[in-house]
Amino acid sequence: MAQPPSRTRFYLDKRNKKVMGVCAGIANYTGLDVNLVRIGLIVSIFIGAGALIPIYFVAGWIASDEPREIASDSKDERRFWQGVRASPTQSAREIRSTMRDIDRRLADIEYFVTTENRSLAQEIEQLR
Repeated sequence: MAQPPSRTRFYLDKRNKKVMGVCAGIANYTGLDVNLVRIGLIVSIFIGAGALIPIYFVAGWIASDEPREIASDSKDERRFWQGVRASPTQSAREIRSTMRDIDRRLADIEYFVTTENRSLAQEIEQLR
């Protein structure tokens, strides 16, 4: 059985590529705008006298293409996984907090449903 693709790994984004999909992949991985990443790369190439060009092509040859399962994710799901990559502990804290909130709300609903509500019962009886 094959393992599902990792959502915390860097992939080339071939759908939004210009040259090899490296900048689009970096933008997808970090959550930055792809145009900012491309401008940053161009500025870095000029500042570094072209030293980043070989690194760019090596990254394009080594990195895997983005799997179809990940490419079809919604914006909210992409944003969630970018947050996980940026700060796994913060993401775990937020998930734990959300689960506690859901648990509290379910307990409130359970309490409301299981306790006897005399005033509501009286109102229903008056309507009959």
